[in-house]
Formats: sequence, structure tokens, C-alpha cells
Amino acid sequence: MKFHYGLHAKFVAAIALSLLAMLVVVVLMLQRQRTMQSEVVSLSRDSMHALVFDRLRERGMAGVAQVADALVNPMYYFDLDAIGVVARNVLGEPDVAYVIVYDEGGNILHDGSGDIPTYGQAMGDPLAYEVVASRGTHVQSTDAVLDVSTPIRVGDQRLGGVRIGYSLASVTADETRAIAAMSARLNQIGTRQTIWIYLLLAALVVLGVVISLVLQRALVRPIRQLAEAASEIESGNFGTEVPDSARNDEVGDLIRAFGRMGDSIVRHDRDIRRMAYTDALTGLSNRLAFRETLDHRLMQLRGAGRQLALLFADIDDFKRVNDTLGHDAGDEVLVQFATRIREAVERFGGDSALLARFGGDEFVILVQGDQLQTSSEHNGDIRAAASRLADTLVSELSRPILVQDRQVFLGTSIGITLFPEDASGATMLMKNGDIAMYQAKVAGKNCYRFYSRAMDQAVERRVRMEQDLRGAWERGELSLAYQPVYRVSDSKLMGAEALLRWQHPEHGPIAPSVFIDVAEQSGLIETIGPAVLRAACVDAVRWKQDFPASDPLFMSVNVSPRQLRSGELPAQVASALEDTGLPAHQLHIELTETAVIGDEMHASSLLARLRESGVKVWLDDFGTGFSGLSHLRRVPVDGVKIDRSFVADIMRDPDDLALTTAIIAMAHSLGITVVAEGVEKEGQFNILRERGCDLAQGYWLGYPMNAHDFAGLLV
Repeated sequence: MKFHYGLHAKFVAAIALSLLAMLVVVVLMLQRQRTMQSEVVSLSRDSMHALVFDRLRERGMAGVAQVADALVNPMYYFDLDAIGVVARNVLGEPDVAYVIVYDEGGNILHDGSGDIPTYGQAMGDPLAYEVVASRGTHVQSTDAVLDVSTPIRVGDQRLGGVRIGYSLASVTADETRAIAAMSARLNQIGTRQTIWIYLLLAALVVLGVVISLVLQRALVRPIRQLAEAASEIESGNFGTEVPDSARNDEVGDLIRAFGRMGDSIVRHDRDIRRMAYTDALTGLSNRLAFRETLDHRLMQLRGAGRQLALLFADIDDFKRVNDTLGHDAGDEVLVQFATRIREAVERFGGDSALLARFGGDEFVILVQGDQLQTSSEHNGDIRAAASRLADTLVSELSRPILVQDRQVFLGTSIGITLFPEDASGATMLMKNGDIAMYQAKVAGKNCYRFYSRAMDQAVERRVRMEQDLRGAWERGELSLAYQPVYRVSDSKLMGAEALLRWQHPEHGPIAPSVFIDVAEQSGLIETIGPAVLRAACVDAVRWKQDFPASDPLFMSVNVSPRQLRSGELPAQVASALEDTGLPAHQLHIELTETAVIGDEMHASSLLARLRESGVKVWLDDFGTGFSGLSHLRRVPVDGVKIDRSFVADIMRDPDDLALTTAIIAMAHSLGITVVAEGVEKEGQFNILRERGCDLAQGYWLGYPMNAHDFAGLLV
């Protein structure tokens, strides 16, 4: 756990550390003071002892010299009485412990006593040896006595000597009293200093507490209030109250600046939330706002016996508007659609209904049912309400929209899912709505479908198909079939169209319309496409090598819009031609009309590069889009393939016949080759020949076949 130390705590800690440091200093000072007192007492004792000892020594040397002079005659005449008188006089002086008069051999003559019990005895004390050996005045000392001796002479003759012992007990006592008095005085001084130090330390503590309280009130408290306000703002509570202050200092300026900043944040948050939760084009709620509202509604409804319906609406074929009329027109269509949806929701969705633009051409609607007695009644009510709203939306959005003085006919596919019948969470609910919407598109568009568990199975099959499709080419499951293309004028074989087939190891043949769409949406076509192109070129070169007498045939290969958008198509084509050796003019690239007109500038640049290399470019499924022949002037193509839906009815539908005839005539006027696909009857072939169609293909002319069977047509 990470602890947070505030400014006040840090300041108090700093003061405490400072006081602790000062306390340590004081303790060290007091310790040093006691040490200095001890040193002063010791030095004083030594100095005093040396001074007293020196004075006593001088006194003793002077006194022993006088006594020696007084004893010269008594010693010369060996007058013990006279010697005794002198000795007793000296012994009576203060601090004299003993007097010893000795002869030249060191034997005692007199010690100042009346009966002289030590007369004639040799001096046996520890100091006697140096006394006898000394030739002049000699001073010795012990802890108890100062011994001063000097010889007694008559001329050069040494008669003996005298020793005087001065007691040191009184000197020591005087020293002890003086040192005790000095120590007491020093202790008094130290005590006064200690008291002053403690008083100063207490004053500093009080000062620190006062400063801490002042800072707490003047600095820490306002900063803490600002920090609390900033924490509230950080958590998203932008409307929190920021403290005000009339102080005319830096803290007051900071508080007022923080208050202004808080007001600015509130304004910006309001603007940002409006931008973040509102679709800029339609003014509706956007994906983020819808998701938050949905989560909130689901939390309220759980366990409350209430349900809601989610309608997932997608505009049908909206991409055609952007591709043909431009994105500005597409935006206008979205605005008009949003207005119609809003009006329908206001009429049939109820007060609690929510409409949002989910992104692109997708809209979502929440319809909430009232609380009923049973869930089954509730379910019927919400399902009926969702059905009424969906019917209204399908009807309203199928009416034409006027854009740039042109009527645009679109529609909407709606998926409906219910809570909690279909899902209990927002993510799964939206996923189910998207699945139901996709099923509405599969059902023919411009309708609505309720979600069912079976729809999950369809999505699961699609996901499994995508997984199985990965690596299918490498495993040999994908192969090429070739449908012959004949010249209409003389029924001569001119080339072949390469068609991709999938033989699934478990499910058998898979329809191209199914798996190619999966490959396109998953991006697998970007891997499969180049492999198909290379394999088709290899077969074309093999036919040429195996049947050199026959005329060279062109090879037509379909390219997906995703390959075109990637921008790598020219490089892939060049690589395949170089690796296989197929001449460029024998390769025809087929692109759907909608793929080309989706981005004319980009497509024109890529197709121009292909045509410069000699490759032919054909426009497949011509006539099914919004392009018209006017786009052929801006997009460089060599041929167009009339869609099979027109060829199928040219024998009985005058409109299809007229349209087919017009396509052939106008394409020829631009120097473009026309190919008819889906020729299944001889009458269709004859009409195309009469109208001047260049090439044709279809089951009447030849079914798709493998490379070996196709080679049989060249024999």
C-alpha cells in the first residue's frame, strides 16, 4: 500500500527532524560541557597541586638549610642536647611530620624526641638511600610526605645531615576543598546553561507548532481544498464547487485562477460531451451515447419484469449514392433519412424511445415496453410495437428522396432483437441486431427480421467457411474451370474465362457466389487472386505449347474490387506474365462495373498502367450499376460484358433488347469490344449476331470445364 504524505505532514516531519537534530546537538553540548567541567577540575587540581607542592618544596629547602646551619656547631662538638633543642623546635612547626639528624654513615643521632629511641639506628625507610647518597639538598616525596634533606658540613668535612618530613595531608585536604568548591561553582554555571538551552529548545518547539498551525491555515488547508476539488474534477465531477478566497496574495491568486479554470473545464466538458455524444451530420445521438444509454437501461430493467427492443437499421445500396452522386449527396441522403426515422420514432416509438446514428448508414432504435403482469404478455407487446415501428420505417424509407434534382430510390433492412429474450448484455444484444439486419438483407432487402437462434448458426457457418477457405488453394481444394468464349460472327473459339471452383472435402462443391463473397469480405481474395491469375496464365501457355497450329487464345481472369483497391494489381499481373511467358495481349482482366466506378481516379490510373503493358481490360456485369456509358469515357477499358440478366430476356422483353442494342452500338462508337454472357439459347445467339455483338459465352456455347477438357476444343 502506498502512503500519501501531505504538505502539512511533510512540514511537521521537517520540524520534528530539525528539533530532533537540535536535541542531539544539545545532548552533545551537555555531554561536552560535563567533559569540559571534568577537564577543568582535573587541570585545576593538577595546577593547584603543583603550585602548593612547589611552595612547600621551597619552604622545606629554606627551612632545612636554616636547620643545617643551626646544627653545625652541635654536630661538630657532638652536643646531643643542643641537637635535640633544634630538632624539637623544627618538629613543633606546622605540617612537619618528622625531623631526623643523622651522622655521616646514615645513622640516626636525634629525631626530636626526649629519649631518642632510634639513636644509633640506620635509616631504613625507602627514602634513606638517596638521602645518604646525596651531596647537596635533596627533595623526595611520597603520597603522604615531602622529604627534604641536606648535608651538614664544616668546611669540606661532612659531619652528617638533617631530614625534615612535611606532611601532605593538610595540603591534600585544602586541594580537595578548593576543587569541591570549584566543581560546585561549575555545576551551577552548567545547570544555568542547561536550563537556558532547554528553554530555547522549548521555545523552538512552540515556534514550530505555531508556524505549523499558521501554515496549516494559510497554505496547507487551501491547497488541500484545491486538491480535493481537482480530484473531483479528475473523477468526472466537473461541477464540483471550487473554494473562493478574498486573500490578496499568491495563494489567493492561485485559488481564483483554479476557480476560473474549473469554470472553463465545465464549459469545455459540456461542449466536448455534446460533440462526443452527438452525431455531427444528423444531430442524433452517436454510438458512444447510445451504448452508455443502453447499458444504463439494461441495468434498470434487469429483474423489473420489463423488456425492450433494439432495431438495427441499415440503408440498402447506400454505397451507390456515394459512388455515383458523390459524398455530399450521400450526406444529404443521410440527413433526410435521419429526419424520416426521427419522425417515425416520435410517432410509434413512445416517450422512452432512443434513436442514434451508429455509424455510416446504420441507425439504431431502442423501444422500451411498459411493465406487464407476465413476461409473455410483455413479450407480445414489445414485439408488436417493434413490428409496427419497423413496418413504418420500411414504408417511409422506401419512398424516393430528392437529391440534386434527382430522385433516389433506396430502402432499409432492419434487424430486431429483444431483451432479455435474445440476450442479457449490451454487446450480445447489438451483435444479435446486426445478425438479424444481415438476414434481412439476405432475404431481399427493404424488410425487417427478428433475431432467432438459427441466425447464429448461419453466422457460424460463414465463420467456419472462412476458416476452411484459408489454405484451400494450397491443399488443392480450389481449382480453375474454363468457359469458352466465341466470336459471334463466325462462332470461332477466341478465348476462355477462368472461373474459380471449390470442392470442399466434407460439403462437396461450394457455389462461387457464396465462397467468393466470403473471400472478398475476409481479405483472403488478396492471397487467392494472384494464385488464380498465375495458374490461368500457366494453362494458357501450356495450350499454346501443346497446340501450336491453333490461333492463340486470350485468357480472361476476374479480379475482385479489393485487389483493385490495394494498388498492387499491375505489379501482380506483370509478375505473372514474366514468370509464365504469356504475351500481355493474350491476358484479359475482368473487373465489375461497381469496382471501377467506386474510385474512378484510382481505378483509371491502375487500368491505364495495365493497358500500357498490353493487357486488355474488360468491364464485367455491365449495365447493373449506376454508371451508364458516360463513365466509359473516363475509365480506360477495352471491352464490356453485357450482364446475363439483359441477355436472358432479349427474345421476349423489348426493353432488354433495346438496352442491349444500345449498349452494343454506343460501345462500338467508342471502339470498345462487346461480350454477351449467359447465352443459353440459339435464338439469343442469333439476335446478338444481328445486333453486331462481338463475342459471346454461355451454356449453349459451352459449359465451364477443366483445363484438360478445354484442350480438347483445340484439337
